[in-house]
Amino acid sequence: MPTRTSHTRKLRGHVSAGHGRIGKHRKHPGGRGLAGGQHHNRIHFDKYHPGYFGKVGMRYFHKTKNQYWRPTINVDKIWTLVDAESRAKALENKELAPVVDLVRHGYAKVLGNGRIPKRPIIVKARYVSSIAEKKIKASGGAVVLSA
Repeated sequence: MPTRTSHTRKLRGHVSAGHGRIGKHRKHPGGRGLAGGQHHNRIHFDKYHPGYFGKVGMRYFHKTKNQYWRPTINVDKIWTLVDAESRAKALENKELAPVVDLVRHGYAKVLGNGRIPKRPIIVKARYVSSIAEKKIKASGGAVVLSA
């Protein structure tokens, strides 16, 4: 920005340059950064950042996330994993049932939300909820549990 457009050009000759005579424009009057969050700036922290200080919950040392890996998919989305060619064949012929390996698609558990077409489908999964199993079997399909 050119000097001629800067705000200070208009303030030349005015003693305190818009910062007031009494309070004075000093360097860091409240401290730098997040200083005083539990002291002189407490009201601001409590009002705008509740829960900023302190801890919550228990510590878990050496948490291995692998054993908690269980991404879920609902029954109504299973047919989206079948490729278009297989889907077309399965919709033409009621005898054919596509096999969907959920672990290969990145899912571990089937949940029972939504509707499923009245076409047989074979679902391979590690975990299946009871409602999902009922819906898949009601459509003429089967559930295969895999490790």
